[in-house]
Amino acid sequence: MSISDEVKQAIRERARYVCEYCHSLEMLSANRFTFDHVIPKSLGGSDNIDNLALACRRCNERRYNFVAGVDPETQAIVPIFNPRQQSWKDHFMWRDQGVVIEGTTPVGRATCIRLDLNDTRYPENDSIRETRRFWIKTGLHPLSDDPCMN
Repeated sequence: MSISDEVKQAIRERARYVCEYCHSLEMLSANRFTFDHVIPKSLGGSDNIDNLALACRRCNERRYNFVAGVDPETQAIVPIFNPRQQSWKDHFMWRDQGVVIEGTTPVGRATCIRLDLNDTRYPENDSIRETRRFWIKTGLHPLSDDPCMN
């Protein structure tokens, strides 16, 4: 089954045109965002709108078909963030004026590592943090008017 244009548009609107993992804005991306299967099709997930999340190409590729990751604090294997069942603010917060996404729970920390939300695997590749700095300078940060940014 393919995802209809109507469902794709509904997903974009539900996500407010923001990657549901890293909060990048689709309008600032060189490519349209993809539709991530929260439960991957390879693991029995469907094309139902309740199993789809808007994701930038970077997050979708890094997520691949993983549904779990390792919490770096406890070394426990935990589920990664599920945008259909969980609230982003319950598991993540912005640090460094919006440059870094910090996981505040085992799920958030494991997701930060699994999806490399801050380009920490390859420190020389600071692209997402540099991009976020640009968003801040230009007032385009997805949460620039959010009092929770710190």
